[in-house]
Amino acid sequence: MITIVGPTASGKTRLAVDVALAYDTEVISADSRQVYRDMTLGTGKDLEDYLVRDDAGNIVRQVKCHLIDIREPGYKYSIYEFQRDFHRVYDDMLSRGLLPVMCGGSGLYVESILRGYEMHEVPENAELRKQLDEKSLEELTEILKTYKTLHNQTDTDTRKRAIREIEIRDYYRTHAEQLTGYPAVKSLVVGTEVDRDVRRERISRRLRERLDAGMVDEVRRLLDERHIPPEDLIYYGLEYKYLTLYLIGELSYDEMYRQLEIAIHQFAKRQMTWFRGMERRGIPIHWIPAELSREEKVARVQELYRSFIFAQNELKI
Repeated sequence: MITIVGPTASGKTRLAVDVALAYDTEVISADSRQVYRDMTLGTGKDLEDYLVRDDAGNIVRQVKCHLIDIREPGYKYSIYEFQRDFHRVYDDMLSRGLLPVMCGGSGLYVESILRGYEMHEVPENAELRKQLDEKSLEELTEILKTYKTLHNQTDTDTRKRAIREIEIRDYYRTHAEQLTGYPAVKSLVVGTEVDRDVRRERISRRLRERLDAGMVDEVRRLLDERHIPPEDLIYYGLEYKYLTLYLIGELSYDEMYRQLEIAIHQFAKRQMTWFRGMERRGIPIHWIPAELSREEKVARVQELYRSFIFAQNELKI
């Protein structure tokens, strides 16, 4: 397999599609929010990147991407489900003679596949949730510090997500691990490397573009037409958290914009921290400069993949 990782707005989707075209194959998304239907602008699906157009702008090909738009908004998709769904697609692609290309910014999702994490499907604990319900995010964060750090951590930027993280850690502390039976997947891992200042400029520009494209209306439709409760959208964090707070009147537009921009920059920094952690945990990531041309990036990936396959064959010998 080939895996493409990188922080938000680093060009990883474009690279994954170009690599898929070079190998005449398909992409598997490893993104914790792009699984939801009708959540397109807010999750940055970049659907246009999967389309190949001729000089006149006509669509001549569409690269298939798996594991996007597979759940309804409001659903709480889990990493346990992701592992199951990934391996179903992965096995199918191998049976069709295709080289899987996994792409995503959700480091936990990526690492769960590459390292073969043993996961639980953690059920809700109503009694524990009741005990935690009146606590602030700060108090919940302090409680989290009393538990052992797990590989399946969530981003605890909301109370609901923090409570779910405590619920998961409590379950792992009181139950023996239940094997999923999924082996670690051997993969070349390529990262899209972008200068910090360039990344910040890209994030800010991309946010403006998505707001101009109707991201506020997207969230409004989820609230008004799909009748998704505000707290369920806030649970998803980032764009859905701040746009929902704006639409229900808890933030002004300027406050929403300013806080969301800061939150996305912080999120990108956390993504890079995770990827650096993956490297320390024994997963080599080959970083490709974002400023290279599309053709140069693909050529670099192909060269790396040839070396990867050669090394794998040497190990078998």
